[in-house]
Amino acid sequence: MKKVLVLCTGNSCRSQIAEGYLRAFAAGKAEVYSAGMETHGVNPRAVTTMAEDGIDISAHTSNNVNEYAGIPFDYVITVCDNAKERCPYFPGTAERFHHNFPDPAKAAGTEDEITQEFRAVRDLIKDYCRAFVRDHI
Repeated sequence: MKKVLVLCTGNSCRSQIAEGYLRAFAAGKAEVYSAGMETHGVNPRAVTTMAEDGIDISAHTSNNVNEYAGIPFDYVITVCDNAKERCPYFPGTAERFHHNFPDPAKAAGTEDEITQEFRAVRDLIKDYCRAFVRDHI
């Protein structure tokens, strides 16, 4: 079974969303983890936005990348430039992937505008994760 790690800065939004979709699309064919260079807690808007699409990430936790240092990952996916730049070395043969998604937590405006930004980023991540599972899992 493939092991996948999704990394972001704070493991609060983008990596949590990606973990949810990767788990759903891989349907038990991969072990999926997410972590951050820091831990900011799971963003409630990410939980709500994923629930709108039928994915429950409410039990996810915000984890530091160092917690997974001993796991031999097959794939490490960074979902923001900051995480890519700060990503630690993982021993072994982990193949690295990168896609810089916008940070919905930085969205500003009305409640509706912020919600729309979360949905837009969610949909970008969903498409990426669907393709990733199709091509690699």
